[in-house]
Amino acid sequence: MDAALCRELLARRCRPEPVGRWDVRSRLAHFALVNYALPKERLASHIPEDRFEIPEFDIGGRRLAMMSAVPFVDLDFHFLRLAAFAKFRFAQTNYRVYVNDRRTGEPCVWFFGTTLGSPVVNIPRWLWRLPWHFARYRVDCSHNAAMGRYNSFRITADSKWGPAEVELEDTGAPVSVCEGFQSPEEVALVLTHPVDGYYRRDDGHLGHYSVRHEKMRLTVARPLRLRFGLFERLNLLSHQEMSQPHSVFLCPEVEFLIHLPPQRLS
Repeated sequence: MDAALCRELLARRCRPEPVGRWDVRSRLAHFALVNYALPKERLASHIPEDRFEIPEFDIGGRRLAMMSAVPFVDLDFHFLRLAAFAKFRFAQTNYRVYVNDRRTGEPCVWFFGTTLGSPVVNIPRWLWRLPWHFARYRVDCSHNAAMGRYNSFRITADSKWGPAEVELEDTGAPVSVCEGFQSPEEVALVLTHPVDGYYRRDDGHLGHYSVRHEKMRLTVARPLRLRFGLFERLNLLSHQEMSQPHSVFLCPEVEFLIHLPPQRLS
């Protein structure tokens, strides 16, 4: 994708937006973006291809699609206009595929679902039919602000739906261009700023919600141990493939605005 177009779309996605009645704000800490490249055919049955295109990237001499697991910690999840004093802290992991919306042509993500380390997970499951699932988390992350990198990064999730083990080594090097992408702007647009997310509700209908966030201060990490039970269960990655991600990025903290309630589209 042309770098100038990427810059234009990024600027639009980073602009402040009006806050709605149900909108949520949360500071996300220990944000890890674990990206995988894989054959498009493995994903096709999971994505409504009448609405979304699965883009392919030139990686390792092959045309491959991309997906990611994104663990992090919500530090102060709260509704901005409804009981803003009530703030929640919990760990979370999002599982998503990078897709293009056929109606707009723009990059977005398709969510397999989310694990959440709090009983509040039952509220959005019941209220909005979100594919969110409970997990028990252990977080052992130590960020060295003076050095600009993590001393240690470990997150594990015990979950029937999506167990996970993540242990990373932070290089401290800033993210630039990745294989398969033509510019840093394209990396940011596709991988870190897909502000529109779509998913299959538990009643079978298509759902959508959107987010806004500032530009992330990202560093490159190396995998020490990676396991995502969901990707194994769906036969998307082998054990060996899971240990060899396309790229891994870390961000110590970033603030997100989540526009709620989600929309039922069909």
